Amino acid sequence: MKTYINPKKSSWSEILKRPLFDVSELYGKVQSVLNEIKSDGDAALRKYTLQFDGVQLDTIRVSENEISDAAKQVDEELKNAIALAANNIATFHSAQKQPINKIETTDGVTCWQKPVGIEKVGLYIPGGTAPLFSTVLMLAIPAKIAGCKKIVLCTPPNKKGEINPAILYAAETAGVTEIYKLGGIQAIGAMAYGTATVPKTYKIFGPGNQFVMAAKQLVSMNSVAIDMPAGPSEVLVVADKTSNPAFVASDLLSQAEHGTDSQVILVADKTETIDKIKDEIDTQLNKLPRKEIALKALENSVLIVLENEAERIGLINEYAPEHLIISTENYAEISEQIINAGSVFLGAFTPESAGDYASGTNHTLPTNGWARSYSGVNIDSFQRKITFQEVTKEGIQNIGPAIEKMAAAEQLEAHKNAVTLRLRKIKGK
Repeated sequence: MKTYINPKKSSWSEILKRPLFDVSELYGKVQSVLNEIKSDGDAALRKYTLQFDGVQLDTIRVSENEISDAAKQVDEELKNAIALAANNIATFHSAQKQPINKIETTDGVTCWQKPVGIEKVGLYIPGGTAPLFSTVLMLAIPAKIAGCKKIVLCTPPNKKGEINPAILYAAETAGVTEIYKLGGIQAIGAMAYGTATVPKTYKIFGPGNQFVMAAKQLVSMNSVAIDMPAGPSEVLVVADKTSNPAFVASDLLSQAEHGTDSQVILVADKTETIDKIKDEIDTQLNKLPRKEIALKALENSVLIVLENEAERIGLINEYAPEHLIISTENYAEISEQIINAGSVFLGAFTPESAGDYASGTNHTLPTNGWARSYSGVNIDSFQRKITFQEVTKEGIQNIGPAIEKMAAAEQLEAHKNAVTLRLRKIKGK
């Protein structure tokens, strides 16, 4: 981990660079696989599942028996934890639903929006180095609340052709309607194009490796919508002399263990603060089962001392972190000045893990600086808003002359005529 002491603002963009990977050949390879899935359907899905996951699938869809058997393999304590998380996620996301509000913009002119759930959505759940059953809850529960009728989930099988029981149990709990044993590019292709077995969906959600991300971006150009652009996961932690070094170190390491391409950044007020946290990182790191992954991630990470608070806030907003933990004495004051972040965690007792699992907020968030322009997944992600308007005789008389004038100025005579005919009818001409 590199340390920078009061770096000049002109150097921030270089210091805060995300890990870069050579993708010059990636998109061509991914597109080739997608093309085959589009043309050959299920045969291509089986071919690439054998090639990439090492398993020959007899059936792609998960059966009801497999789902019920999975429930028996999940211990009661984990079931209770999933139930608690599911309840909090449902509570938080249900509160995002808004009543239909009809607005009379002018006498006789009424306008409103009606939120409608996307009929068919696809959820991708990674199952490689970590079976992310929590992501099932984060995606399927809001989809259900939003009114999505068909919720399709794809996740890669193990070498025996099986899905992690916790993923299946979470899917059943959250209301997923169909589950398929598909990972990587083949999962994205199946949900984007549809096959004899897997239905085409209208929007695809979920994290994944660089192949999954490339596939999502490619299919979004002409076949299906996606949740957001995404890259490796990241966290920025702000600390001061009042911070608990052990807490901060644990937050940094919890992000680092996600993957070798994760990035963690620590911004502190003094070198003494950073030194104490570094000691704790060394202590805790040696106890982690995923130590080697975390170590690799720490190579992409930086420690920054900025004694000026305004500069610390400026740096945060420039980086636009996926996760932002403000573990300082005046965290509430700092939080009010944050304008670019995916999800913010306030105070010493709010670890990122809370949002990852059970506080109720969504952990599917914009990475790679996209927090400047994207929100994390929420109810709106799973809905379209259809606008309505109703114009009465009084209303068209009130706004009609303005419409005629504007249409004529744009030389759109038919637009003008659509109003003129109605006004004449009202006047009896």
